[in-house]
Amino acid sequence: MSSNKIEFVFQNKVHQILNPDPNETVLNFVRSNLKKTGTKEGCAEGGCGACTIVLGELKNNKILYKSINSCITFVPVLNGKQLILIENLTSENGKLHSVQNAMVDYHGSQCGFCTPGFVMSMFAMFKNNKSINNELINDSLSGNLCRCTGYRPIIDAAKSLNNLSRYDHFDKDKFITLRLLKKITKKNIEITNNNKKYFAPKTIKELKKILNKVKDAKLLSGGTDLSLEVTKKRKELEKIIYLGSIEELNFIKKYKNEIEIGASTTLINFEKQIKKYYLDFYNILKRYGSVQIRNVCTIAGNIATASPIGDSLPLLMALDAKIIIDGKNGKKTIPINNFFIGYRKTKLKQGDFIYSVKIPILKYNIFKAYKISKRFDDDISSVCGSFNLEINKNHIKRAKIAFGGMSEVPKRAIKTEKILINSEFSEKIFDKATKNLEKDFSPIDDMRASKKYRIEVAKNLLLKCFFEIKNQKLLRIN
Repeated sequence: MSSNKIEFVFQNKVHQILNPDPNETVLNFVRSNLKKTGTKEGCAEGGCGACTIVLGELKNNKILYKSINSCITFVPVLNGKQLILIENLTSENGKLHSVQNAMVDYHGSQCGFCTPGFVMSMFAMFKNNKSINNELINDSLSGNLCRCTGYRPIIDAAKSLNNLSRYDHFDKDKFITLRLLKKITKKNIEITNNNKKYFAPKTIKELKKILNKVKDAKLLSGGTDLSLEVTKKRKELEKIIYLGSIEELNFIKKYKNEIEIGASTTLINFEKQIKKYYLDFYNILKRYGSVQIRNVCTIAGNIATASPIGDSLPLLMALDAKIIIDGKNGKKTIPINNFFIGYRKTKLKQGDFIYSVKIPILKYNIFKAYKISKRFDDDISSVCGSFNLEINKNHIKRAKIAFGGMSEVPKRAIKTEKILINSEFSEKIFDKATKNLEKDFSPIDDMRASKKYRIEVAKNLLLKCFFEIKNQKLLRIN
């Protein structure tokens, strides 16, 4: 049984919308329909944070608060969640929230355009963390830009929250919110709005049924890429299948020699696990996108978009990750190095979807990864390089090198790898290897970087990898 309505909690009530427009953004909805204009549009692509709102999600009988970019989130995604806007932070008696007071006390606003977004990011950070440090503040606010105030007073405001009580009117109303969230229907969603269709199945079985009867539908996961078709290119997405409601696709499993990440697992949850095994992978994910982006973005979605830049892709390629595909013919495994067949093209066929990603746990390998971009946080790479080396007794036993931003697809540097394998670990051999990068890649010129710049950066990253390993004494000697 399916439902043609979405339901969400707002201001202590369950709101229902029958057959909403699947292409309408939450930003447009809250401003036009709810008449709440505190949330602003800055970039319409999830890059500035002016549109930040918070969603409350039911998790193990608790409410988890997630900051998201409302400008790239479609309205049906609200189903089953609590919607919290800047207007909701002030209590019924008109008292400002602690986060709002902090911004006032520390003069964290001038023109005020970006301020609601900053406040909402700080609110989610404040509610989800018992302790606040500089790293957490910088990460939580990395997706919010300000043109006129400067960041010092905003950061000071965030620091001042550390010793304040977390109890607020949201905690006071917590049991009401929990009851209302549990009340919302758990049915599959099927929406028809003019010529547009939206499906949100609850199970893999139901997903396969939809894929079998609905051709050429766009699979929606985090939507941080797909939504731009609507917000920037002004296209209409006529058929959307949302994967975020399928709990069977939301998991992280640890095996003896690998970890498996379900397709709907968000990057924010994935990064907590990958940090245990590959610190550089974790560090790249932190720069991959803001907290707002990582709260919804999935690693499977990043793979499926097949971006030539996609920061996780060269890292996964260097690690020899495997992609588990599911569909009408059942599951099959494809090495990620064989998955991309052209610009924005993969081996996914009609009716197929990514079930999970498997990443090997390598005990004796050295894994390094670097991202070069114009802005440190929340920016698209000019070049992303990843290096996976096994070095024993000062000899390179295995080498896997991959780059993003250097070709129409993320790509391994096969010719360069051959120079390194079975060679002595030395500056001389790495110098020789850098020259071979020109045989592996002929980068493009575009707005982010020139061909000449990209190839020189790639060479320098390979040398950087050598010197870091040498200086940090990461070599295996047994």
